[in-house]
Amino acid sequence: MDAPIHSLTRGDAAIAYRRTPGRSPGVVFLGGFRSDMTGTKAVALEGWAREAGHAFLRFDYQGHGASSGRWEDCTIGLWRDDALAVLDRATDGPQILVGSSMGGWIATLVALARPERVAGLVCVAPAPDFTERLIWDRLPPGTRRELMEAGSFLQPSAYDPEGYRITRRLVEEGRDHLLLGRPIAVGCPVRLLHGQEDADVPWRLSLDLARDLDSRDVRVTLVKDGDHRLSRPRDIALLLRTVAELAAELAAELAGEPAGAISG
Repeated sequence: MDAPIHSLTRGDAAIAYRRTPGRSPGVVFLGGFRSDMTGTKAVALEGWAREAGHAFLRFDYQGHGASSGRWEDCTIGLWRDDALAVLDRATDGPQILVGSSMGGWIATLVALARPERVAGLVCVAPAPDFTERLIWDRLPPGTRRELMEAGSFLQPSAYDPEGYRITRRLVEEGRDHLLLGRPIAVGCPVRLLHGQEDADVPWRLSLDLARDLDSRDVRVTLVKDGDHRLSRPRDIALLLRTVAELAAELAAELAGEPAGAISG
C-alpha cells in the first residue's frame, strides 16, 4: 500500500512527496529526467524500506509528476533546491540518497550542500553534467542555432513519442553545476550501478564520477547486458541488495558497533 501524498511549499511551488516512517539511516529516492516518483525503482525501494523498517521518501521535482511548475521554467539548480527542501523539511537524521540518471547528478549536488545529512549515495546510471556532455556537446550546428535563437528545441525520446522540450535556460544554467573533471568534495560511501548497454548515458560516466569523488569508499558495479533504466527484476534485486548492504553498514556505524560486526 502506497504511503499518502503530502506536499511542501517552496516559494510558489508545491513539491509532492510520499514518506514512510522508520529508523535511520533513512533513504530518499531522486528520480531522473522527466521521470516521477511512481517509477519501478522508487516503488520497489519503498516496499523494501517498509519491510526492513527504514524511513523512506520519494518525491517529484517541479515540472514532474504530482508537483507543480512548468517544465520550461525548470533548471538543474531549481531541482537541486527542490531536493534540498525535501531533505531539510521532510526527513530527519542521516539519509542515503538513491539517484537515478539525472537524479544521480542531483543527489551528488545535494551531498555537496548537506554533508552532515547525507550518509551515503547510491546512483543508478548517473548522469552528471548531462546538459553539457549529453545535450550541448552532441548537438549539430543547426540545432545549436535553434536553441540559442528560439530558446528551445524538441529532442526526440525513446520514452515519450512527443519528445522533450530542451530549453536554452536548462543548458546554460546547468553550467553552474558541472562536476566532472575536478575533485568532488563528497566523502561518504558511494555505490554506482550502470548498464553497459545504456544507450542514453554512457557507462564510462560512472567511472569518471568514481574517479573525481573524494570518497575512498566508492564501488562501481557494471551490468554487462543492462540498459539505461535497469528496471528488470534482477536489476531491481541488485539495487535493493546494494541499498540494504549500505544501510546495514551505516546503521552499524551509527550504533557504534566495531568493524566486522555485520554478518552476512
